[in-house]
Amino acid sequence: MIDQSFPERPVILDTQLYLETPEGIELPLSPAGLPVRILAFAIDLLLRGALLALAGAAWLYLGKFGSGLASISAFLLLWWYMVLFEVLNQGRTPGKHILGLQVIYSDGTPISWSGSLTRNLLRVVDLLPFAYCVGIFSILGSTQFQRLGDLAAGTLVVYQAKPSVRAPLPQADACLSPVALTRSEQQAIVGFAERQHSLSPQRSAELAQIIAPALKLPTENATGALNSIARGIVGPV
Repeated sequence: MIDQSFPERPVILDTQLYLETPEGIELPLSPAGLPVRILAFAIDLLLRGALLALAGAAWLYLGKFGSGLASISAFLLLWWYMVLFEVLNQGRTPGKHILGLQVIYSDGTPISWSGSLTRNLLRVVDLLPFAYCVGIFSILGSTQFQRLGDLAAGTLVVYQAKPSVRAPLPQADACLSPVALTRSEQQAIVGFAERQHSLSPQRSAELAQIIAPALKLPTENATGALNSIARGIVGPV
């Protein structure tokens, strides 16, 4: 589901969404804007045009069989190209795949047949009155860049989410905190340990001594004690 329980984030200018996985890992999602979506659609349009040209060539050389093949190919390419790729290829048509985009539901789950059919059938409306005018104005007027098909299907076009690589923790023996910690406090301690490679020993010790009294830790070697607690929170790796 989309976690919206972080009031400190700016909600006016920040278009990024935050997906919380079942493991409690927060994964940022960035909705794709109009220019990159137009480019992805253009790539798919060129690819479909090339395939239609091949089907037309088959019609010229294979007679009635080629005519039937061309008709089937045209139907599949015009009405099922997007749907088949989105459902069977993790929400990615070739154009979206090249540009690192994918279609998902707004709660972060993979798109299904019904969602893909809905968003693609409504392209007919988004095309009105010409040149995707309705779709373009819908995207520009939506905070999450959704055209009418996306709004009806509850879908988003986003950049493919990539979990960030976490910095390694300093070597320390794992131990439990002397006091119960909230989730945000655990995240803060682990974040402190991960940041130590970018801090001087003096700055690390200064920060650790500020935190130590709240955790009932001795101020001597507070850095090492916090590293041990961080290791206990993360567990063995």
